Amino acid sequence: MQQKALWLSHLSHGIEVEVKNKDKLCLYASLTLNFSVTYEVADNKNKTVSFELPANASSDGSKCDDTNSILKLSFPDGHSWSVDFSLKDESYQADTMTFVYNLNDSKVFPDSSSNETITVKTKPDITDVGMNTSYSCKSKDTLVASLRANMTLSDVLIQAFIVSGNRSKNLTTCRADEPVTPTPTHVTNATTVAPATNATTVAPATNATTVAPPTTPTPTLPTPTVGNYSIRHDANSTACLLANFGLRIGFTQNKEVNFDPPTEVSGSCGADNSELILVSNNIAVSLSFYNDTNKFRLHAVNVTINSSSGVFAQSGANLSLWEAAVGSSYMCNKEQNFTITSLLSFYTFSLHVQPFAVKNGIYSTAHECSLDDSSILIPIIVGAALAGLILIVVIAYVIGRRKTHVGYQTL
Repeated sequence: MQQKALWLSHLSHGIEVEVKNKDKLCLYASLTLNFSVTYEVADNKNKTVSFELPANASSDGSKCDDTNSILKLSFPDGHSWSVDFSLKDESYQADTMTFVYNLNDSKVFPDSSSNETITVKTKPDITDVGMNTSYSCKSKDTLVASLRANMTLSDVLIQAFIVSGNRSKNLTTCRADEPVTPTPTHVTNATTVAPATNATTVAPATNATTVAPPTTPTPTLPTPTVGNYSIRHDANSTACLLANFGLRIGFTQNKEVNFDPPTEVSGSCGADNSELILVSNNIAVSLSFYNDTNKFRLHAVNVTINSSSGVFAQSGANLSLWEAAVGSSYMCNKEQNFTITSLLSFYTFSLHVQPFAVKNGIYSTAHECSLDDSSILIPIIVGAALAGLILIVVIAYVIGRRKTHVGYQTL
C-alpha cells in the first residue's frame, strides 16, 4: 500500500479533505454532514439526538488508488463515517456509506441504556459520475441508514478519482440541484374584463366558461412482493420470530409505495417484547410485538421514508393488530388495510407472522383473520342453502305423489 498524505480543514459550515498519494492529490471532498440517532434510555423509552460532524474529526482512514477510493472521517470515542467509491470504465460511483456510532459515549448519547457500537450502512444516490468531473450537490439529502439512524449531507463537492493531481472544474450535478421547469399555465376561454370605475359590484358574465385543468389519474401499484423474514437469537439457534407478507405503505396525502423485500433485516426476541426491523432502499419499517397475558399483538409501528420531497417519519403505539394466542401464529391471506395514524396506513398481503414461542423454526397452528374465515363460510352457507332447497323439493315431490296415488284408489 502506497503511503498517503492527508490534509483536512474545517470550514465555517462543514469540512474539507484532500487525500494525496506520493504528494499527488488523488481525492478531494468538501461537505456538511449531520447525524440523527434514536436510542434507548431507561424504562424502555427512546431518545433522539442530532449532531453535526465535530471539528475534531480526522481523515486518517481515507485512501485512494486506481480503482477504489475511501473517504473516511473518524471522531473521538469510536465514531466514524465513510464512503467507498469504485471506478468502472469512464465513470465512478459511491458503493456504500457507513456510519459507526458508540452508544457508550455519554457526551453524545446521554443516559443510553446500551454500550454497544452500532454499524449501519446505506447506498447513496451517487452514480455515473464522469471520470474528469466532481460530484456536486448543494441540496440537503437525508439518507435513512436504519430505523434509528439518519445522515444528512449538503453542500457536497467530491472528486473521488483525480488522475493528474489537479481538481477538475467540470461538475456532475445531483438531481435535486437541477432546475425545475415551470409548469405552463392553462389558458381558459373566458375573457377577463376590467370593472367600470363607477360600479360598486360587477356580476359575472353568464356566458363565460371555465375549463378545468386536466387531471392525471393515480397509477395503480402492482401487488407488492411477499418477503420472508426471520430473527434468531444467534447464528447457532433456530428462528425465534417468523414473518412473511407483502406490504404497501400509504403516507402523507394519498401517496402510496410498495415496500420491496429489504436488504437489511434485524430485530430481537424476548419473553414479552419482540421487534422486527426492515430496511429497503430509502424506507425503514419497525414492527414491535407485545405478549399480553398469553396473547400477542402488533403493539407499535415506526416508518421512515426518504423521498425527493423530504423525510417522512411516523410512529403509532398502543395498537392491537394481528392478535393470536402465544404458541400459535396469525395469518391473513386477503388484503388488509390498517390505519396506523392519520398520515400512515398499512396494506398487507399474504400475511403470516409468529413473534413468540416459535418451535423448530417453523410456524405453529395459525389463527386466521375474519376475512379468510368469511371466504370459507360463504361456500358452506351456499351449500347448506342448496341442500335445504333440494330437501324441500324432495319432500314436496313425495307429498304430491302420495296425494295422486290416493286419488286413483278412490276412483
